[in-house]
Order: sequence, then C-alpha cells, then structure tokens
Amino acid sequence: MNELGKTSGQSVAADQVSMIEIDDEWAGQRIDNFLMRICKGVPKSHVYRILRSGEVRVNKGRVSADYRLVGGDVVRVPPIRIAAREAEIPTWMPPPSYTIVHEDDHLLIIDKPAGLAVHGGSGVSFGVIEQLRNARPKAKYLELVHRLDRETSGLLMIAKRRSALVALHDQIRENQIDKRYLACVVGDWHDRRRAVKAPLHKYTTPEGERRVRVQDDGLASHTIFNLLEKYNGFALLECELKTGRTHQIRVHLQHVGTPIVGDEKYGDFALNKQLARSGVKPGIRRMFLHAYKLRITHPSTGEPFELEAPLPAECRQFLDQLQEEQGNAAKTV
Repeated sequence: MNELGKTSGQSVAADQVSMIEIDDEWAGQRIDNFLMRICKGVPKSHVYRILRSGEVRVNKGRVSADYRLVGGDVVRVPPIRIAAREAEIPTWMPPPSYTIVHEDDHLLIIDKPAGLAVHGGSGVSFGVIEQLRNARPKAKYLELVHRLDRETSGLLMIAKRRSALVALHDQIRENQIDKRYLACVVGDWHDRRRAVKAPLHKYTTPEGERRVRVQDDGLASHTIFNLLEKYNGFALLECELKTGRTHQIRVHLQHVGTPIVGDEKYGDFALNKQLARSGVKPGIRRMFLHAYKLRITHPSTGEPFELEAPLPAECRQFLDQLQEEQGNAAKTV
C-alpha cells in the first residue's frame, strides 16, 4: 500500500502510484494545473489523457480537468515515466547567479542579471526558476509571479506560497502593481513625458523566432516614458508599464523611432555592433533595459511595499562614458 504524503508542489514518483493529500497552499487550484506542476517534464496532452482515463482519482472518484482541489483531498497519481523528457533535464546546473534583494515567508525578489532566462525552454536548459529549485530542494513552493526577457536585468518576483501567487496575479490583473524600467535609447528624444498607445501583435518569423509588432488589430498596449537625461544622440528614459504585453517597451520605443541600445531584435543593428566592439567608448555589450523599481501591496501584510535595484555596472559605465563624451564635445566648441 502506498504511503500517504502531503505535497506543496514537489514531483511525484515515476515508478509507483502516489497518494497525495492536498494542503491549504493548493486548495482552490485546478486539478490539471496541479498535475502539470508536480509531474515535471510531462506533456500537457499526457496529463489530460490520464485525467480522462480515470487513472487520476480524487478521494477515490473520477474528476474532470476543471475540478478545484479542496484542503484534505487525497489525489491518486499513476506512475508516470517520460524517458525522452527526463533525458533533457540537465544533470548539472551552475550555482545561482542572481542577487536576492528581499525574502520573507511569502515572497522572494531577486535582481536578475542580463543574459539569464527566467525559465528553461526554447533551447535554454535552465533559468532562474530551475536554479532556485535546484539550490533549494526542500522548498515547498517556488513559482514565477511574472517574467522578464532574457536580455533584461532587474527585479523579478517569485512566490513562495500559492496564496502569494494568487494575490499578486490579482494585483497584476487589476493593474495595481507599479513596475518601472530604465532604458537608454538611440535618437533625439524631446518630450519630458510621452504616452505611447500602440496595439501589439505577436507573430513567429519563418525561422521560428517569436516577435512582436505594432498592428491595428493587436492587443491594446500602453506605456508612459519619462525623460531622465539627454546625451548626444541618446536619452535615458524611465518606462512605466500600464499594460504587460510581450516585448512592450522594446517595440513601443522602436515604433516611435528611438530603439533601445543593444536590442538585438528591435534595435539599430549596425550601431549595436559598433558599441559592442572591444575598447570602444562609449561601449556596451548588452541591451540597456533594467527593471529598477517595483511597488506592490505585500500579499501577506496588505501593506504597500517598494523596492529598487541599482543600474548594473555595465549600464552605469555606459552612461558615464556618454556624459564624458558630451563634456569633451562641449569643450571643443
């Protein structure tokens, strides 16, 4: 007879039936989403197949995919082994390469470096969430609250309880979270404050790469840009998201003719190549987009909560070089 165990999202056994008692953290979760979380590496189609076939039982009875779990429910999960998927899981992972900015019993906030994906997939073996789970094997619950592009640095929230995830997703849905970014753009920016409302459409290139463009029948998208500093041919902007579309800041800035420095998808490719050359001043080898400020209502205390992450050294150095170049140009006039 199988031992009855409690779970907060850990993987089930691959070679035997697992009997799982649902705790408060998973109460209210749909059974299909719960199974996809604990059956790591298993395709969605297989999860729905074992639900339809009745191999998954809740309190000894069959349930539909939209059944919502209740605290104290006992879930029977059949043996699941997907050899091909298991082979894709990296056997070694580097130690975490991010800085923890805040942590409590409900929430973990890190300062993610540029170049690190938030999760594995699309040719990436691992990301932030895999690093975290690997570094904290006893953690009961770790889930991304939102995402950042791989090339973007800055503040990223991870929920340590399902109740925190639900509360923060509610805030995102109601536009109650204030996320601010810093971006350095190429071009002559004049307005102190500019609102860009341009609908965005996701599409896939012939090479299979995901992209976004402004298109009349796209999703409504709204970004506010505040000018912080002007340089010769560049500007530093604060970007305020009013909606949260994929690549929103990057595409809106490209749309108005001032792409982000170092943006390999929507930027000035010739200039990016020049700025990335060794020894060039001003020079930078990354996209200059940093999620620097976050204002939320804390999911546990209900109190306002605000954090900031300073500009990475390579971005600060680039601004210093722009300032120095501008000063030198003024002296020669």
